[in-house]
Amino acid sequence: MSVQSLIQSSVVPQLRRHWPLGLGLGGGLLLLESAHGPLSSLLSLSAAAAGLWLLSARLKPRPPQLPTSVAGWLERCDTVLASFERLQPAAPEGEAAQGRRRQQLEQLRSRGDADGLRWALVGCTAWTESDQGALLGAVRSPLALRVVRSHPLPEAPAAWAWPDTFRHCDLVLYRLQLPLKAADLRWLEALPTGQPVALLVDRPEGDWQLWLQQLRQQLPAPLAEQCWPWSPAQPEGLAAELEPLNGWWATAAPEQLQRSQRRCLEELHGQWQGELEALRRLHWQRLLQRTQWTVAAGVVIAPLPSLDLLVLAAANGLMLQEMAELWECPWSLEQLQAAAAELGKAALTQGVVEWSSQSLAALVKLHGATWLVGSALQALSAAYLTRVVGRAMADYLALAAGVPEAELQALLQRQAPLLVAQAAEAEQLNWGAFLQQGRQWLQQQAGGGASLNPTS
Repeated sequence: MSVQSLIQSSVVPQLRRHWPLGLGLGGGLLLLESAHGPLSSLLSLSAAAAGLWLLSARLKPRPPQLPTSVAGWLERCDTVLASFERLQPAAPEGEAAQGRRRQQLEQLRSRGDADGLRWALVGCTAWTESDQGALLGAVRSPLALRVVRSHPLPEAPAAWAWPDTFRHCDLVLYRLQLPLKAADLRWLEALPTGQPVALLVDRPEGDWQLWLQQLRQQLPAPLAEQCWPWSPAQPEGLAAELEPLNGWWATAAPEQLQRSQRRCLEELHGQWQGELEALRRLHWQRLLQRTQWTVAAGVVIAPLPSLDLLVLAAANGLMLQEMAELWECPWSLEQLQAAAAELGKAALTQGVVEWSSQSLAALVKLHGATWLVGSALQALSAAYLTRVVGRAMADYLALAAGVPEAELQALLQRQAPLLVAQAAEAEQLNWGAFLQQGRQWLQQQAGGGASLNPTS
């Protein structure tokens, strides 16, 4: 790429977008240059540095802003719930899943001060009723307590996943016995991010400080300072023994209800987003199957003079509009087509069509479609390119959600090669299925059939 083309493609658009900042910076420099003396040079250099810093800050894409309040997360979850309503199939299974989601959200919405604090007593070491009574007699809480006591956690579960009953607690009191067991460490590592936890270590015989030093070396960093020794067999001394725990909790507890509610809503939102994306992909797969063979049929009818024009075939307007509806993207058709064209160019640059053409050519020869060898090969290439670009476009729509419009172009230019490479790799893994669909499509074309199977 020449210097001139680089300036036209990269620098000029940014100057057009940020001309007020550039004008102000340039005007400031001219005023400073009118001054005399060494101070003017220093001021000019400082102004230029400040301007460049501001410009680079504005050009750097920022991640979407996440809510910071309970109300903000509730609004986010309501939005995702409405998206499920729109995309969920009208079937008993879908209605049941949606009912469970509503119940999950309402439980978190109704949580408040009246419920009090929730503690979980857990661990691979058993908590007896007498252990619970001794603990509650020795610790203090500024609010009413609801205590959930678990059976001993399994030491070899199928998955190291905490049940919601414990995940939603304001404090997890995890009981440990030394030496530290691998199962205890795995459970502690699986704790949700941001989950407050206190480690109650059955005081061993010998030097506690030596035991504590060894334990801290084995624990993840955030937990190393959350260890308190206790002696449940000697309840008369527990109050004094657990006084440091009382001091820590007295500071942490007042804000914990709000923090727990925000954390649980954020976790629920993340879980729902994963489920919603999977549902979108199901709809998108049917759309893509239909579009790729529609594009292929169009290429057979009106062969494209150059593979460069396959970008236009890949950027099918109807598919892009339906994808925008799936991902609730507010972009115009022009913006969608520009993004698809950028991804299509990246696919052509990486040789997606070239490396696939050999296999496609073999398919055409095996089928014996000598009547349309050239156009059939081009049509299959267009279908495959549509498939790769369509997958990359779906990934880009998911990635760009919440990104400010002014930063989308920079995001696309930076991510386009990676998105296309990932899409091509994923489609290579499904190459056999595409070839089978290609055979079916060629048979339909050879037989004069126009019907396509969008669900195959």
